[in-house]
Amino acid sequence: MKNPSHDGERAVQCRAKEGREGWGSPMFDATIPGAFAKFLLDQHMLIIGASDDRGAMWSTVLSGRPGFVNATDERTIVIDTVPGQGDPLQSTFESAQDIGILALQPQTQRRIRANGVATRSGHQLVVRTEQVLGNCPKYLQLRSVSHVDETATRGTAQSAAELTDDQTRWITQSDTFFIASRSPEHGADSSSRGGMPGFVTVVGTRRLRWPDYAGNQFYMTLGNMHLNPAIGLLFIDWESGHTLQLTGTGRIDWNPGSAKVHPGALRVIEFDIDEIVQINNASSLRWQLHEYSRHNPPSK
Repeated sequence: MKNPSHDGERAVQCRAKEGREGWGSPMFDATIPGAFAKFLLDQHMLIIGASDDRGAMWSTVLSGRPGFVNATDERTIVIDTVPGQGDPLQSTFESAQDIGILALQPQTQRRIRANGVATRSGHQLVVRTEQVLGNCPKYLQLRSVSHVDETATRGTAQSAAELTDDQTRWITQSDTFFIASRSPEHGADSSSRGGMPGFVTVVGTRRLRWPDYAGNQFYMTLGNMHLNPAIGLLFIDWESGHTLQLTGTGRIDWNPGSAKVHPGALRVIEFDIDEIVQINNASSLRWQLHEYSRHNPPSK
């Protein structure tokens, strides 16, 4: 078992003057409740986070027909697919590696997280869970799958060190992104961030900033980042299935003046890009937006 106490989470909670002793990772164990197991069976997609052999963090999406994710016992999840060709995590799980899993259901605005250790077995990932928890629905936009395009050819991965103009527009128009983090002592984690389009700011071609809104005060992502600044971001083009993966380092800007620029922000996160990977048609799922979360603060 990973260490359930988390010095990074506690440090961020103390600085933010939120949470209390034992709040966060210590609250959750490794077992998968029956309701969570059923929820996993219903999923069309998973967001996973892990590090590559250089220690760079990446977030990616896995998709399939409902049933492609199955909790086979109270601590084992079998995922009937693996990261695809050109994905930075394509070869990561040849040996056991920390993994953060986010099961997100935009059509019901529900999500759970299951963190543990994954190993590849043929065309499957077998995950031994270390931490399983539910999350509140804040900042989740309401979407549903409009159709599944199984005829679209997966594009070749395009790598770069700087954002293009099209990628900049993609990011600044996004209402959701996903973030992967990892502490060597506590394992990996996968989470989401949401807001009104424009809540993510592109500062030049290699830096992003976004507001950190009020949440559950667990600070699992920021706690990991406090101990290890390597994080990975994933932006999905929901209508086309294209993905934009960024890896780099993050830091918390605690300056109250920075937060005031963003309505509803408690603090601001700054992210420096090391590498970018874009893959067109990475997912066969095509989503329709119905409405934004009522919790979203207005963009600046």
